[in-house]
Amino acid sequence: MGRIITAAVALWVGLAVLAGAGIAFIAPAAYEPLDSPTRTDASIPIARGEGALPRFEADEDFGEVAVYDVLADGSLGPAASGVAGEVWNLWVRMVGADVAGETIIRYRAGDAPDSDTLAYVYQDTNPQYWSLAVNLATADDPQLLVATLIHEYAHVISFDEGGFDRTDTSCDTLELFEGCANEGSYLYQFYDAFWAGYGDALDVENVDEDAAYEFYLANEEDFVSDYAATNLGEDFAESFMTFVIEDVPEGDTVVAQKLQYFTDYSELVDLREHIRTEFADELGLR
Repeated sequence: MGRIITAAVALWVGLAVLAGAGIAFIAPAAYEPLDSPTRTDASIPIARGEGALPRFEADEDFGEVAVYDVLADGSLGPAASGVAGEVWNLWVRMVGADVAGETIIRYRAGDAPDSDTLAYVYQDTNPQYWSLAVNLATADDPQLLVATLIHEYAHVISFDEGGFDRTDTSCDTLELFEGCANEGSYLYQFYDAFWAGYGDALDVENVDEDAAYEFYLANEEDFVSDYAATNLGEDFAESFMTFVIEDVPEGDTVVAQKLQYFTDYSELVDLREHIRTEFADELGLR
């Protein structure tokens, strides 16, 4: 199993950092889903018969979770009903059925009101595929739920297997758990622009909450939230979520530059406009 990437409750904190501009409607543009690998792994489970129930597993964050296999067309085997099904449909609306089927292999749905974790993703043993776990207790707050799913999808696109060389024995860019980051990858470009200057002040793969908070206090103006200062991956995900939800600010502050960074990628701009249009009601954009 690959790295587990968690989005904690703190991810919504800090959106007000952006110059009080509020949230404006952005006119839709043609949306082309991000390129994703084709599902070829013969070990992927086959859908169960009609009326079958999901299997249940223990989960460290959510207690017991219902586990669904994600099929190539983005549907679930077995089909999910109730809130679990509604949340999965939100994910499909966000990324598209084809991308959902090509990137997510497993959907885990739990209901843990006392958990600080809203959702997490992790790469399967085959790094082409991801598992998505969602705390259904967030479903009664549509704005928070959609923001959480945006954050998790940012992890999927930034740690996409195509962005790393897992066979390179010497790394001239950035060596992470996933391998040597390709120079043109989203994550390496983000690192080079915003994290390289920190030197050894904080490990880019840090998971120590105390170290992260001390780092945040020392560099508060550089981050959209305290959770973003956890490590490189969380900074990318929090910044992308803010880029999608908020107006992109002008100016040369570090936060402004981080949000402007995403505008250099037409596919991310298209994704932003797609999400803002598709979820205008949930995000309060109209």
